[in-house]
Amino acid sequence: MVYDNESDKLREECGVFGVYGAMENMPLTIYWGLFALQHRGQESAGMALTDGETMDVHRGMGLVGEVFHELPEKSCRIGIGHVRYSTTGSSLLANTQPLLVRFAGGPISLAHNGNLTNALEIRERLEQSGSVFQTSIDSEVVVNLIARSTRATIEEKITESVLQIQGAYCLVIMTRDKLIGVRDPHGFRPLCLGKLNGSWIISSESCALDSIGAEFVRDVEPGEMVVIDETGLKSYRFAPLDKKALCIFEYIYFARPDSVIDGQSVYQARLAMGRQLARESGFKADMVISVPDSGTAAAIGFSYEAGIPYAEGLIKNRYIGRTFIQPEQKKRDLGVKIKLNAVKSIVNNKSIVLVDDSIVRGTTSGKIVRMLKEAGAKEIHMCVSSPPISYPCYYGIDTSIRKELIASSKAVEEIRQFIGADSLHYISLEGLYQSLREVKYDDMCYACFNSRYPADIPCENREGGEKYVFEQQ
Repeated sequence: MVYDNESDKLREECGVFGVYGAMENMPLTIYWGLFALQHRGQESAGMALTDGETMDVHRGMGLVGEVFHELPEKSCRIGIGHVRYSTTGSSLLANTQPLLVRFAGGPISLAHNGNLTNALEIRERLEQSGSVFQTSIDSEVVVNLIARSTRATIEEKITESVLQIQGAYCLVIMTRDKLIGVRDPHGFRPLCLGKLNGSWIISSESCALDSIGAEFVRDVEPGEMVVIDETGLKSYRFAPLDKKALCIFEYIYFARPDSVIDGQSVYQARLAMGRQLARESGFKADMVISVPDSGTAAAIGFSYEAGIPYAEGLIKNRYIGRTFIQPEQKKRDLGVKIKLNAVKSIVNNKSIVLVDDSIVRGTTSGKIVRMLKEAGAKEIHMCVSSPPISYPCYYGIDTSIRKELIASSKAVEEIRQFIGADSLHYISLEGLYQSLREVKYDDMCYACFNSRYPADIPCENREGGEKYVFEQQ
């Protein structure tokens, strides 16, 4: 995941998708699957395909529709796909996925979502022993470990490799005759299984299964590897079921609202967060509006609970594309006005509850509050459906260094003054617990709120000092 400097949001960086089985047009199925996962990555897209003999990869920079304006014409048995965000400076074709390598065991292709916390250490060791790297992404570390393994089977090679890596990872791997999915022992990132007319599907989110008409089968469990071949699906547990730690931001912001992750509806979780915000804050106003689209479900929940009408006070330009990657400062300064506009006839002379999912640095929140007041709003009472983000994440969110997080150095009242709101309320951590009805609260990772990191991180990064050398997936 990557931090979007213009919209002041954390960004989910990758989505993975895989298909095994005979179907009339597999590239089109993968295309629609990636299209449904586009929210998880808008920098590049790619797919790898095999007919059981040859293996090809098709990748490019841009949105799925831009990269695949013409689909590969290939009869194939297995295919995997990937969509990606990248951090600053890594907008390179070489870093796009899936990766395709050929080694003594045959060709393999890999797509990865997550961030390996010990990737630099492993890469240095591999380079000292003669490995050559072509990219700056940590996914290539995994490919190298698999290729160098002396174990007999691909399942054993992958198991040996993933037992050496740490951090967050969901892997979709393709050989000539197998489709393999792997989810890290903590389950930081989501991964699920589906079926479509006898074919197996692996996807980051269930919404992609819905988009192609597939049936949801189950989630891949933390520490589980699923292997699909001509005999069907086999499950291997490569790590003991320890402490689950699914990223709480999947429910707050990252995942599409129509997805279900580990049994919990994302939309229902966000509605519950909004209801909880209404109970905790006690704010009264003429109307509730959201920062679209990420704050909308919570704003509707607030409206239901408080009995205050919900209205569209901010309109989002959904055709803006990837303008946030433009480096020129003038374009960045125009970013909020280009992406959002206040509806003056709605907000004029009204007191407003404004609901958003998070505040990272506070810059965009301040611009939105100012925009609404310039449009005539009398009062802005802001509610946030996450607790204050006070600590960096090392499992795939590029929160940069801790000092850039406004909540790491300012109290809530100071943040309120900084953004210019009349009131400000963050959901409590306990309130967030209560909003997740179908998952246990201690099965989630809340480290960005309370610094309780469930997996090891490099000591030099524990205070948010330096970023990783690797580009995150």
